Amino acid sequence: MMKYLDELNEPQREAVITTEGPLMVIAGAGSGKTRVLTYRIAHLINKGVDPFNILALTFTNKAAREMKERISKVVGDQEAKNLWMGTFHSIFARILRVEAPLLGYPSDFTIYDTQDAQSVMKKVIEEMNLDKDIYKVKQVLGRISQFKNNLITVRAYQNTPELIEADAAAMRPRMGELYRAYVEKCFKSGAMDFDDLLLRTNEVLTRFPEVLHKYQERFKYILVDEYQDTNHSQYLIVKALASRYENLCVVGDDAQSIYAFRGANIRNILSFQQDYPDAKAISLEQNYRSTKTIVGAANVIISHNKEQLDKTVWTANEQGTTIPVYRALTDADEARYVASQIFELQMNEQLKNSEIAILYRTNAQSRAIEEALRKRGIPYRVYGGMSFYQRKEIKDFIAYLRLLINQNDEEALLRVINYPARGIGQTTLNKLVVASNQMDKSIFNLLEEIPQYAGKLGINGPTSAKLYDFIMMIKSFQVMLQNHDVYEVSMHVAKTTGLIKVLKEDDTPEGISRLENLQEILNSIQGYVDEQKQLDEGDPSLSGFLENVALSTDADNEDDDGDKVSMMTVHLAKGLEFPAVFIVGMEENLFPSMMNLNTRQELEEERRLFYVALTRAEKFAQLTYSVSRFRWGKIVDSEPSRFLEEIDDKYLDWKNLNVGMPLNRSGLDANLFDDFSQVPRFEPKKKVEKKTLSRPEPVKPKPGLKPIGEAKITNQNNGEHVNLVAGKTVVHDRFGKGKVVGLEGDPNNIKAIIQFETAGEKKLLLNFAKLRVLD
Repeated sequence: MMKYLDELNEPQREAVITTEGPLMVIAGAGSGKTRVLTYRIAHLINKGVDPFNILALTFTNKAAREMKERISKVVGDQEAKNLWMGTFHSIFARILRVEAPLLGYPSDFTIYDTQDAQSVMKKVIEEMNLDKDIYKVKQVLGRISQFKNNLITVRAYQNTPELIEADAAAMRPRMGELYRAYVEKCFKSGAMDFDDLLLRTNEVLTRFPEVLHKYQERFKYILVDEYQDTNHSQYLIVKALASRYENLCVVGDDAQSIYAFRGANIRNILSFQQDYPDAKAISLEQNYRSTKTIVGAANVIISHNKEQLDKTVWTANEQGTTIPVYRALTDADEARYVASQIFELQMNEQLKNSEIAILYRTNAQSRAIEEALRKRGIPYRVYGGMSFYQRKEIKDFIAYLRLLINQNDEEALLRVINYPARGIGQTTLNKLVVASNQMDKSIFNLLEEIPQYAGKLGINGPTSAKLYDFIMMIKSFQVMLQNHDVYEVSMHVAKTTGLIKVLKEDDTPEGISRLENLQEILNSIQGYVDEQKQLDEGDPSLSGFLENVALSTDADNEDDDGDKVSMMTVHLAKGLEFPAVFIVGMEENLFPSMMNLNTRQELEEERRLFYVALTRAEKFAQLTYSVSRFRWGKIVDSEPSRFLEEIDDKYLDWKNLNVGMPLNRSGLDANLFDDFSQVPRFEPKKKVEKKTLSRPEPVKPKPGLKPIGEAKITNQNNGEHVNLVAGKTVVHDRFGKGKVVGLEGDPNNIKAIIQFETAGEKKLLLNFAKLRVLD
């Protein structure tokens, strides 16, 4: 029963079996913290703790899924399903679904994502007639986010002269009014933004002691992953929930605290033993991921930080090669070097593209590298761009679905009331918004009675009829939702609203892509519903699907899209690992960023960021920097990052040192532009390059393969007709790689049952599924 304990080293084992009282596990990079968390939960269940009494908080849905799958293998599916495990936001949203009515919110409240919040704030700024160049939407929301994460409510703000004075000094004296108006508009729409999920959970636990007691009794054992990334609001919720039994286990690494800009407070982990004087601390110091060279170099780097917990990471892995440091003449030269080295790694080490990552400090650095990879024919994927659920056609469709479960969702209503176009103009919408505020009615409720109000509001007969028809259409969808499958309703919505029609009318490549995206989300709705129906405590409702969408992060939505090199910022790379990693742009004012050189705390966070980047590598790490770089339309000199100087030379292999010595300032422009003028040969190719997609060559079926199945599909990308049979390996745009288990259905509506490597078993309609057959 306890055989899993034999798989652990001594510190890991101690962390697993120390189940009572407060415990801090300091987990160095690659030290097996996920295994410890997983086995600790399994050990609690095997000891007789009811899974319903265990709360495990993570920062990504992916981490929660992985842990749940591992726990299932030890204790079984049924027990694992009963765990309260997920991200802070998803768990607190689940609590608020039950408790939100105590605060005046509906239990089916809408969760606003970033774009929704920006849209609401834009309207508030316009309604208050404020200068949008002074009151910039993103800056104002960023400020409000800081308030909420530090539990500064509207009332607290108004009672804090220092905050009011600070905003007045920043030329935003009406910040308090904006804050109040934004909060009231969200409340009136029955909506919460991401920060509200934390703030309102704190509120309900503080204002209603009986609610706090209920969840203290439910969560007798609490585990928190990546504790160094928690903000003040998350910290207080965890502290409150754990205060009764104090069976709190936090796992983290202060050396990987890199999210201060998002409100993360490193003091939470540094001060854990002050909060819990009888807490036990266990350090996981053996790195199972990287070579001795990479671990040694990373240790030297982080040793320069003064604020840190005491630990020494080590590894029993092979020594590994030294870390090449390439000195490039320009960013284009740097990019060409990276592309050539990737090619060499593939030839000499037989690495796949997907085993290689290129990490950079800012997204702007990707352009030159993308160009070099395209020229080499190396397929790549840039992470951190616009995610699937942020695309306009998806946001429009989701807005319709949101109205079905929360008709007071003003943001959703205003987004789609005239899309596709119905002849309802902005002037009419403005009148409705004003009347809604004056009458203290939601816009939806106002429109239900629009025939009697139209004359008073100055809305003519034909427009009034269009508004009423829209409301009746939404109401018909709501009725249908009561006794039809969510997928059927969603398909009906897509057709009846005219969304499919308007997308089909655009036959450009972009238009076709948008239509495919709409088809894909319909697939995902069916996949979600099918999956939830098979789960013991599944929630196949539309509300459940929309919550799942709202809580997804960009990283969670990014799935394996074939054999491609991964490109991303270091922040996005946190928690990932690759056999080979290139860290580019190792220059002063770039890495460390010039924005974070004002205080020791900022510099130390930049150093932790570099530590995170380097420790993503398993076998091969390469660093590059350029002596000149194109920035803001000008070519500027660059100096090597101070972080390079901090690494002992025994770990490094300096390359190309005789190239591009720092240029004389007095001859800066002439020298640089002479050098740069050698590049015009790329100009004629630029238009062609833009059309070249960063996709791998399509994988063709093996010749002579006997068709033995019943389904014939068009293979994505190459357009060939191929047979789909049980046993085939396929790739799906959203779910990644999987194996076909079986086929079912009539010839016009064949469904493929596919076991995906990461997403589990899914049943997809071949009419809509975007599949690529690999073998």
